[in-house]
Amino acid sequence: MIKNTYFSNLTFPSSSKPTRLKKLSQLCLGYLACAMLSLPVLAQLTGVEQGEWRYLGGDAGHTRSAPQLNQINASNFSDLEVAWIWRGDNFGPNVEYTARSTPVFVDGMLYTVTGQRRQVVAVDAATGETLWTFREPETMRYLRSPRTDFGKGIAYTEVDGRGVVLVTSPAYFLWALDAKTGRPLENWGAPTRVENFSDTGVVDLIPDLVSDWPRWLEREGEYDPDHGIPRQIGMVTASSPPIVVNGVVVVLVGHEPSYDQTRIENVPGDIMGYDVRTGEQLWKFHVIPRPGEFGHETWENDAWQWSGDMSSWAPASADPELGLVYIVTNASTVQSYAGHRPGHNLFGGSVLALDVQTGERRWHFQIHHSDQWNYDIPTAPILLDLTVDGRQIPALIQNTKQGLVFAFNRETGEPIWPIEERPVMQTQVPGNYTAATQPYPTRPEPLDPIVLTGITEEFMIDYTPELKEQARQILGEFRIGGLYVPPLPYPHDNPYRNVVGCAGGLNIYHPPVADASTGIMYASHRRTCSAPAFMEPTNGVDEERGLPGLSEEAWRGRERHTPTTGTTVAAWAPGRNREFLPLVERLPVYKPLLQGLAAYDMNTGEKLWDIPIGQTPDNIRNHPLLAGVDTSATGGNGYSIQMVMGDLLVQTTEDLRGQTELNENGMPMLHARDKRTGEILASAEIPIPGQYGMMTYLHEGVQYIVVQSGSVRRSQPGALVALRLP
Repeated sequence: MIKNTYFSNLTFPSSSKPTRLKKLSQLCLGYLACAMLSLPVLAQLTGVEQGEWRYLGGDAGHTRSAPQLNQINASNFSDLEVAWIWRGDNFGPNVEYTARSTPVFVDGMLYTVTGQRRQVVAVDAATGETLWTFREPETMRYLRSPRTDFGKGIAYTEVDGRGVVLVTSPAYFLWALDAKTGRPLENWGAPTRVENFSDTGVVDLIPDLVSDWPRWLEREGEYDPDHGIPRQIGMVTASSPPIVVNGVVVVLVGHEPSYDQTRIENVPGDIMGYDVRTGEQLWKFHVIPRPGEFGHETWENDAWQWSGDMSSWAPASADPELGLVYIVTNASTVQSYAGHRPGHNLFGGSVLALDVQTGERRWHFQIHHSDQWNYDIPTAPILLDLTVDGRQIPALIQNTKQGLVFAFNRETGEPIWPIEERPVMQTQVPGNYTAATQPYPTRPEPLDPIVLTGITEEFMIDYTPELKEQARQILGEFRIGGLYVPPLPYPHDNPYRNVVGCAGGLNIYHPPVADASTGIMYASHRRTCSAPAFMEPTNGVDEERGLPGLSEEAWRGRERHTPTTGTTVAAWAPGRNREFLPLVERLPVYKPLLQGLAAYDMNTGEKLWDIPIGQTPDNIRNHPLLAGVDTSATGGNGYSIQMVMGDLLVQTTEDLRGQTELNENGMPMLHARDKRTGEILASAEIPIPGQYGMMTYLHEGVQYIVVQSGSVRRSQPGALVALRLP
């Protein structure tokens, strides 16, 4: 096995290596909260238990699986009826068409967030009635937040038998609410000095985040909690909810998306832990290592002093028995150019395992070095207990946008199968930095094999010999790569028009799931190959920049502006000049794979099956040159979302951008698939297309399925659709 230079694992002397149970007792000694929390300190990594969905991902391991719930099964699935619909369109000034938050279900109530105000709601599990709501009073820092409607949910715990809901707001406050009433907890947190805020039940996270940040300490003027951090030195927000592990609330951090940024300074997204009983800060982990800390040498040019971001915007997972929380990170500030921050830039693009009691790094693995491709890690780690070559292994599975799948021992961080550092294409942009190699797992195979080579002969469109020949001629004018293809400068003097890269992974819109009872993981994916925009010198002048090529619809609800987090403009930025990868007869030059769903046996690392999801779009199926040609392997538009339930893989098609699979009645479908083969066993209509995720629970002896729903194209606002048997 070739060891990643920036991988480090926890080690114990062989004579004293503690067992998981013994280690837990050591962690809890002298810490009263471990003993006094109502919930038992068990891993809960076997999927949903006792019919309750207590975490965003079902269990602490984010499997989104409920193997024990089988009241709804293949024999009766088609009989499902709508029990209730909860609408989320009346919780703000604008109609919201997205439903990003998977609810938590405990003791007859669903808890979630909705709207741009990220309003917390409690919903009756049997009727869909809204029982209470909580909305944070408005602040200027909320109005400046770039991720107001990106709330993915809440965290739930119990303290002394009392249910507590925790949420991080877009303005970056942490709230603790009584689960029965929605009122802020008494004697928790500290007064914020913000007008109209309660004096209890809340923590202003900004002072704790920046308390030891040199740029903050050097500033002039008094801290204004209504405004937060001055935009010229940084910006911080939140996307995913906190997670509660063994009496500690672990708070995640979000920022303006790195691909929008053109200025090099920002506040680092340090991870923090708080006492669930009091709201007192317990620890902070520096995601950009300071002098003397592990990984500091990976920031050359003293870039640690001004660089920021390293958001943990995807949800976290945890193993309570090990006392570890697992967090994934994105890139540093200015994602498209790294000349000002040479080096591998730990802990960007990494899986982090932190001791939940101390915040200390137990192990990490950097999934990719010095991200410049928007390859941030979009989904929570999946935790499974596997049997690999006869060995019982507590495993962590990490999916990526690239389509690579990484597998580790979640206790030690050791890769289950070898991971190789392989040479990659290097930058031609003057002054830029790209890593010489990137990590590639040797097993499992990628979701899409095109990411290893790019558009080679195997992947050229070949519906007809004529189309393939035209594709070959077009591709001959480009330099072909797979992953980690850096953009070219403009102008350039290469003999080829541009470079072409491919990815074939997943995103937050369609998270992977896993069957905790079998160790099988399911991941949807789609193939994308493109020629990136050329990089152009900024000459120190900032201007409006967005994502080149995005449609007006894709920009809906976003300000298309240059974030002013900092004062120094990067030397290079994506420009307006492009050399697109041409189409051939209005078709892509590579074999289209618009929507696929793959299953892996993670006990062996083998791909069990990979099937197209949905019907081939009309522009391909009805193409005049393809009459009589089998085009069924493309899959349809949208993204597949799923969960495991009993013996079923429940699946629908995501409709974030108005595209979904419809039946002959024009209705979106919810499928029951055989979780071993992927075969559709039964289907049921749903009134609104799915989005992001789904969940299931058992309430008063009745099993429910709740689908996150909404559709821009069908003018159906974000909603929760609950289904049950008659």
